[in-house]
Amino acid sequence: MYQFPTSIRAAGACLILMAGFAQAVRADEPKAPTGQELAFDNRKGNCLACHAMPGESKAVTSTNIAPPLISMKERFPERAKLYAQVWDASKANADTLMPPFGKHKILSDDEINKVVDYIYGL
Repeated sequence: MYQFPTSIRAAGACLILMAGFAQAVRADEPKAPTGQELAFDNRKGNCLACHAMPGESKAVTSTNIAPPLISMKERFPERAKLYAQVWDASKANADTLMPPFGKHKILSDDEINKVVDYIYGL
């Protein structure tokens, strides 16, 4: 049976250890929040503060400050309009109480897209 030289075996073992370390580091990285998590997070979307939302979560409320987030595809047939509403609702209604989540950088573009994907499915 052929024996690899010690230096090659050591290099191979080093690569295996490094790959395992890289995997462990990736496993420790925080998971990016989902659209629902962002929508429910009172430091981010906080949709539940004003909107009633359907769902199984105990955090889902039945408030009446703003329209309920139901049948969103019917209310916003164009996803881009819903995105624009979350980005800066004052463009469609100057008297709105809804914070301009994108304009004031409360949510990033990626986070707004996740929230829009989530509420678009309600």
